[in-house]
This record gives sequence, C-alpha cells and structure tokens, in this order.
Amino acid sequence: MATAAELENIANKLRLHVVDMTYEARSGHPGGSLSAADMMAALYFEVMKHDPKNPAWADRDRFVLSKGHVAPVLYAALAEAGYFPVEDLKTLRKIDSKLQGHPVRGKVPGVEMSTGSLGQGLSMACGIALAGKMDGKDYKTICMLGDGELQEGQNWEAAMFARQNKLTNLIAIVDRNRLQITGDTENAVGLEPLPEKWSAFGWQVIIIDGHNMRQILEALDKAYKAKTKPTVIIMKTVKGKGVSFMENNPGFHGKACNSEEYAQAVSELREAIQ
Repeated sequence: MATAAELENIANKLRLHVVDMTYEARSGHPGGSLSAADMMAALYFEVMKHDPKNPAWADRDRFVLSKGHVAPVLYAALAEAGYFPVEDLKTLRKIDSKLQGHPVRGKVPGVEMSTGSLGQGLSMACGIALAGKMDGKDYKTICMLGDGELQEGQNWEAAMFARQNKLTNLIAIVDRNRLQITGDTENAVGLEPLPEKWSAFGWQVIIIDGHNMRQILEALDKAYKAKTKPTVIIMKTVKGKGVSFMENNPGFHGKACNSEEYAQAVSELREAIQ
C-alpha cells in the first residue's frame, strides 16, 4: 500500500515525463496533463484493480480518459505501471509510434477507449459500466473529464442515463482547472454552479483539492463504496501544476516548452521529487 507521500512522488515523476515527452515531440498538451497527475498517480498506483501483464483481465477496473488530449499523462502512468517500456514515451506523436496525440484503443496496452472527440467519453463510460452490471461484474468504470468539455450537451445526456440506470459502478472525475484553450471556462460557456448541476442530475457529488493526495484517496474510497448513485468527483486543480510558468497559464494548453523553458521545468520537477 503506497503512502500519500509516495504517490505524490509518483505524480511528480509523471509530470516530468509529460514535460520530457511534449518537449521531445515539440507539441502536445502539457497544461491539463500536469493538473491531472495527482489523480492519475492515485488511480494507477493505489486504487484501481488492473494488471499490466494482462491488460484484458476481465475483472479489471476500466479507465476512460474523456479529455483525450492529455494523453501524455495517461501514457506516463501506463509506462510507469509497466504496460510498456518507459523509453517508449520519447516516441510521443512520432510517425508510426503507438503513442499518438490522443489515445487509441488497440494500439496502446491499457487504453480502454479511443478518445479525444471531447464530450463523448462519459457516454462510452456509461456503456462500459452498464455492461458490467449486465454481466454481473464488480469492476468500476472511471471517466476523467475536462471542465471545458462539460460545455457539450452529450455529457448531460450521459449523466441522466447513468442515474436512470443506477450505474453505481460509474465514477466521473472532473479536472476543474477552470481553463480551456481560449481561457477561463466561465468566459466561454459558464459551468457554475457545477456541483449543483451534477446533484440535480441525481449524482453523488464530492468536491476536493485535486492536488491533496489524502483528499483524493478519501474521495475515491467513498466513490468505490457508493451503493445508490453514480459518483462525480470535482477536483479543483491548477492547470500546469508543478511548473511555475505553466501554472494557470492557458498558453500551455496545447504548447510544448522551448529549450530554455524545458530546462527550468525539469529543474523544478526534479527538485519536487523526494
């Protein structure tokens, strides 16, 4: 069983991989990858049932990355967990690499669903969760959503479907960093009051600091024990977390570091790893 401190270290290793990968590729989406790293560390290295040696294990928990553009942090977690060699991370976005800019099912071990068309992940997760119910399986389906993609209506159709079908085995995680490619989410199509919206759709709502590992673990434990409703964890995060000049900077939504920025980012993240 990993301690909170150990998981925090893993999260910062994932962040370092994200910076390395996107710098090597000269493209990618570092900002939202960095904000999601703490949750990814908790899921893949403590909470989820999964087996890197048997990615198709029938009883595994399923993870759907609805905000598929932050594939770098998913690839980093999968590599560190042992699904494929860590060295492969440097091939991000290269021609013929399995690690493309968005996750592709069937190419990357551990990727459950091809994602990146924003707003569709929760619908797919609902289908996976319903299949589990129909098959009498006890696996959980976890879907990570970007807050910007919640501006798309399909999410709310899926939210209604999940409640109607009593998908207590479904956990949605909203990376509430409040920034999308054009800036503040509330200046695009405002989401607030976001917790009340989910509650009105019949979900159990848990609000946490998405960079507090103890809160993350407690929220996931509560979500895993849900008996009457699907659960959404709204994690308040900082886009670009861990790299000073990226934090709360929408310019790094979909832009890699230059060489000078890269050196600073690597220095800061290495210093954060205990």
